Amino acid sequence: MPLITLPDGSQRSFDQAVSVADVAMDIGPGLAKAALAGKVDGEMVDTSYLIEDDVELAIITERDEDGVEVIRHSTAHLLAMATQELFPGVQVTIGPVIEDGFYYDFASGVAFSPEDLEKIEKRMAEIAKDDLPVERLVMNRDLAVKTFREMGEHYKVQIIEELPEDEEISIYKQGPWMDLCRGPHVPSTGKLKAFKLTKVAGAYWRGDSNNEMLQRVYGTAWGNKKDLKAYLHRMEEAAKRDHRKIGKKLGLFHLQEEAPGMVFWHPRGWSIYTEVEEYMRKVQRDNGYQEIKTPQVVDRTLWEKSGHWDKFKENMFTVESESRDYAVKPMNCPCHVQVYNQGLKSYRDLPLRLAEFGSCHRNEASGTLQGLMRVRGFVQDDAHIFCAESQIQDEVSTFIDLLFEVYKDFGFEEILIKLSTRPEQRVGSDEIWDKAEQALELALNNKGLAWDLLPGEGAFYGPKIEFSLKDCIGRVWQCGTIQVDFSMPGRLEAQYVAEDGSRQVPVMLHRAILGSFERFIGILIENYEGAMPAWLSPVQAVIANITDNQASYVQKVEEFLQNQGFRVESDLRNEKIGFKIREHTIQKIPYLLVIGDKEVESESVAVRARGGEDLGVMSLEDFSRLLSTEVARRGRVS
Repeated sequence: MPLITLPDGSQRSFDQAVSVADVAMDIGPGLAKAALAGKVDGEMVDTSYLIEDDVELAIITERDEDGVEVIRHSTAHLLAMATQELFPGVQVTIGPVIEDGFYYDFASGVAFSPEDLEKIEKRMAEIAKDDLPVERLVMNRDLAVKTFREMGEHYKVQIIEELPEDEEISIYKQGPWMDLCRGPHVPSTGKLKAFKLTKVAGAYWRGDSNNEMLQRVYGTAWGNKKDLKAYLHRMEEAAKRDHRKIGKKLGLFHLQEEAPGMVFWHPRGWSIYTEVEEYMRKVQRDNGYQEIKTPQVVDRTLWEKSGHWDKFKENMFTVESESRDYAVKPMNCPCHVQVYNQGLKSYRDLPLRLAEFGSCHRNEASGTLQGLMRVRGFVQDDAHIFCAESQIQDEVSTFIDLLFEVYKDFGFEEILIKLSTRPEQRVGSDEIWDKAEQALELALNNKGLAWDLLPGEGAFYGPKIEFSLKDCIGRVWQCGTIQVDFSMPGRLEAQYVAEDGSRQVPVMLHRAILGSFERFIGILIENYEGAMPAWLSPVQAVIANITDNQASYVQKVEEFLQNQGFRVESDLRNEKIGFKIREHTIQKIPYLLVIGDKEVESESVAVRARGGEDLGVMSLEDFSRLLSTEVARRGRVS
């Protein structure tokens, strides 16, 4: 006689075992109709799952984040079924849920065209309308291998054969079609009402370039059509804001095959980069950080001591010289410990904050590279705080305050926070991890901040708090982080003399606010659609003459504003003023100063703001004050 406790604390008892669907119907027919899955004692299950003991149960619907994930998982199966019906002989491989959607990899002799995607999507809608029941079957491994081999699904056979011999294999069946899957899935295809196939790409089987190339079809799915429509609108906006297109249009940077994942910065792009760097340099200096610089190439023995060689080797570029193995540094922390180790430190020296705009390289797979957002060569606003255990709370709290202020200066007000805890592959004892995780959790709670838990997502050397920005179209970008590390300082022999004269190992806090400069600038370009706030704009104002009569005054204005520290250019070309205005508007210049005979006579400028607003005629001093005020405000909205 199971007793079921619901999320609101109410309880329901039953005389016999009941399914999740039965409980939903007992609560009400509306909930039964909306139910997609259940969560039993924290574990996601199908609505057909039979409850025999006392449990805590939540009924999952499209309104729940878990419900949307189930919808996406099931829509991937819908995609696979429709594809195999339309293209006999195509084999299915894997079809996971990803952020905002799903994909499925197919072994196909032909490449799918955009027209093929339209046909597949149409067939998916027909299958959904048929409202086919989705049934979970369980087989032993041998039977599952036999079943999928007879179906000609050789990739599925490979997957199953790698599972333990005694493992039960769950299969999901809808109509005549079935697939290997852990589930859960929606109870019937009719629950899938809001989906869209978005693109097709190539992908190697199991991500290995030595394996055969597959066809990867991407899609998105949502709980309702309103949410789908909103997502597709965001994607249209995102396409308009693609930093690669804007970067090319504004002449900011480029990438090329001879240096995959490495950025060629052009003068205007480098201007943005250096403004960001100088801003962060001042912020760090004003907050007690000392800037250092460490080598690019370091002997493998240091990476072995730090643990990176074992845990991170596949992502490191390596080189051999004079029978010694070296690695191009993928991160800065081991080198920062070497700086700390020069000279014995006392408790009076702590906390010691060492910062570096550290150039790092990681051997990312070429297929994952994406403009500035995913590169192989990048620079971090990296810093490491060496402190006593008793100082962790103050340092983490101070860092969080600093991070929020920096983000406001770049125009980001909404920050999401997540605490990532110990991964399976890690260094250090459970006792140390307990201490580190508790320290970060306490720091967040003491500041009264809302946060989510990400179990198993910490770095191999310590847990971390992740800070994510929400941009102007609602996209979330993870940027900042602070990590508590009790392990690496000891592995690299860092010590300090405590107040009682004993030798102690310092705690090391790894922290970054922007993360990768390259990625952060990519985020800025997309957030502002290339129209950077005045303080970051490569050119803050252009002075344009109407006729040659004003040329000498234009040069005088340019010199005056440059002496005020502004980035200005003059446009003395023999072109109509309307042409000049249009061209500089396209280049997203914050201010255009138009000079005619009247402005020369009154020693003034006619000011047009970006977007076409006419601010009227001003003296040079008034415009200088206007621009100074805007630069000082940075990207703050208030």
